[in-house]
Amino acid sequence: MRNISKYFSTISLVVLLQSFPVNVQAQSTETPSATSSDSIQQVIAAKWMTNSPDGNFYPERFLSRAELASIMVKVFRLDKRQAVNQENVVIADVPASNRAFNDIQIVLKTDIMKGYRGNLFFPNQRVTRAEALAIFAQAYGVFQFDDDSVNEILASHPDAKSIPTWARRAIATVVSEGFVKTDSLGNLSPLQPMNRGDMAYVLSKYLQRQQKLPDTPEVPTVPDNTVSP
Repeated sequence: MRNISKYFSTISLVVLLQSFPVNVQAQSTETPSATSSDSIQQVIAAKWMTNSPDGNFYPERFLSRAELASIMVKVFRLDKRQAVNQENVVIADVPASNRAFNDIQIVLKTDIMKGYRGNLFFPNQRVTRAEALAIFAQAYGVFQFDDDSVNEILASHPDAKSIPTWARRAIATVVSEGFVKTDSLGNLSPLQPMNRGDMAYVLSKYLQRQQKLPDTPEVPTVPDNTVSP
């Protein structure tokens, strides 16, 4: 009987541990990978993404359009662009009381994101990986590759043909820049929902690129007591 009780106690403990979300502020072995944890730490430090009020990041949670809008405003400082001074856009499903109202107005005015027919934005709608990567590329700057170059860049990804036509050039941009996380086979999974962990990876790679900009070289000084020849 003791053995049976011990067995069920062990099973209960395992289930309990597996149910815990990732908390990037604690040393935990439950993070998806060291790389994912590092990416999350970096974007939180940059204040581009935040933990939930309970202190957890929830990397597997799917990204919503409203959340993506807020991220784009922070990362690319869209609130500093001249277009934000335009009159507000009428969006039927995003009232002024919505906490993402200002950020959604900014991404619409700057053309980083688009609304839908009927003046709708669908703020709570999940974003596919193709949509998220294309919107990121729009803010970053889409490279004007020709079709042959796009096909060549995407050719190494087995599911490249499933990328929507409208997103191919944008995704080729972020792929060429090394911003995209794929699965073990190199699939981009463009039609799958984008989760918070994978978005953090994209942002961390962009942040690393910004931090690697060359420093201005120092000009050596000549001591005052040095006599020129």
